[in-house]
Amino acid sequence: MAYLKGSIYSEALQMRSGLVIVTPKNVADLREKPPKAVYLLHGLSDNCDDWAQNAQLPLLADAYRLIFLVPEVQRSFYTDMAYGPAYFTYIADELPQLCQSLLPLTGKREDTYVMGLSMGGYGALKCALSRPERFAGCAAFSAACILEDCVEFAQGQVMQEMRSVFGLNSELLPQNDLRFLAKECEKKPQKPEIFMTCGTEDFIHEQSVKFREFMKGVDIPFTYQEWPGVHEWYLWNKSLHLACRHFFPRVTPEDYCNIV
Repeated sequence: MAYLKGSIYSEALQMRSGLVIVTPKNVADLREKPPKAVYLLHGLSDNCDDWAQNAQLPLLADAYRLIFLVPEVQRSFYTDMAYGPAYFTYIADELPQLCQSLLPLTGKREDTYVMGLSMGGYGALKCALSRPERFAGCAAFSAACILEDCVEFAQGQVMQEMRSVFGLNSELLPQNDLRFLAKECEKKPQKPEIFMTCGTEDFIHEQSVKFREFMKGVDIPFTYQEWPGVHEWYLWNKSLHLACRHFFPRVTPEDYCNIV
């Protein structure tokens, strides 16, 4: 297993940004049998370290033959900000190209997934719904998926941040709303498969329920699971295991023996 932490220069951001990479244990054969890529997005109060520190990424990378790529976007809501850098362009468009130039990734849609928690759950859904030709699947855990609710309840510093992201009068909110993006995605020939989870005691649970009900009327493959839990890593670690089981076949020891 390789665990790599560093930074990468982004033209979209006009600066370096943090990136953590976690690979399967056996790296010698990755070019002969390329793994699938999972872009794993952090939450509002996290950075690129938190997924690797709090979840079982090495175990899952090995079990399902994945490369996890954990970028850093500060508190940007994975958006081309009204007053700040173009973080959505970086995550959805530039970063996949940069990673394909550095790592044995195919870049094929069927080998590319995006997942995230809280703010990163919003980001993952946004990437998949906006770029269904790039991402085959998306998993969102405790996702901040109803922007108007996020803005309505924002106070103090968070309110100022929301204004810097979506505009002083929330003018960028409509085009970044996941329900709008889902209806636009529904018109496209390719649609991502979506897997969502949330704890029933999570303060953000109501947003997940609203989005689940909305998605019942949208022609996009959608799976939702919930169980008792709050906004915490116990739930997100379990959710990541469930998402990997949902999307990927398990790699067995016999599979390794058959790799040429």
